[in-house]
Amino acid sequence: MKEPFVVSEYDFYIPIDKMLKFALVTDLHNGDGAAVLKTILQNHVDAILIAGDFIHDERRYEQGIDFLKRCAAVLPTFCSLGNHEARFKEKNIRLLVKNSGATLLDNEDTLFCGVRIGGLTGLSEKQTAKGETPNLAFLKEFSQKDGYKILLCHQPEHYDKYVRKYPIQLTLSGHAHGGQWRFFGRGVYAPGQGLFPKFTSGLYEGKLLVSRGLANPQKIPKIGNREELILLNFYSVQY
Repeated sequence: MKEPFVVSEYDFYIPIDKMLKFALVTDLHNGDGAAVLKTILQNHVDAILIAGDFIHDERRYEQGIDFLKRCAAVLPTFCSLGNHEARFKEKNIRLLVKNSGATLLDNEDTLFCGVRIGGLTGLSEKQTAKGETPNLAFLKEFSQKDGYKILLCHQPEHYDKYVRKYPIQLTLSGHAHGGQWRFFGRGVYAPGQGLFPKFTSGLYEGKLLVSRGLANPQKIPKIGNREELILLNFYSVQY
């Protein structure tokens, strides 16, 4: 049976002692995730990085939390929060994530196998409309730490506005859903970026990697734009 998503791989050469392989999951939107986890395990990754929107809203969150539990039961799992988690009010989404066994990176960072992984918490649409910004103090502090740094930052427009100026080697995002419709390698629309968005899919400037995500939460169908699981291969190189 054909998987409902494609698997894309990217190679990076960084100063670490041994090869590492990570899976990047974004925009599951409370989907089942069984096929995603099965594919991850088949590819023998070292850790799972979840860059936001694993739930959808206060009525649709149980499967997203269950996916975190199943991931954390078998592999180190690091999770940041996206705009859909930022909408979540009635229950404490942070407590649910922590109880799942996944490592919550809520404007926090951690060291894993010589790589520093940070999570910049996303903003809801209401927060953006009010002119709020992500936690810039965390961003600056994280950027000043030693070693190779990976930032989970759900909204790629935040890279343009806030992240690019800092010495952060790799930012991992989702949110844009590939631009919904893709023609000639370009997306048509993305939340937070509008029509003909700049960042929708793939690697930009060698420093921003945007996943097309693993669900379509819109009523409008996708065209030329299959869901995507990303695998990241980090090869050891000494400078």
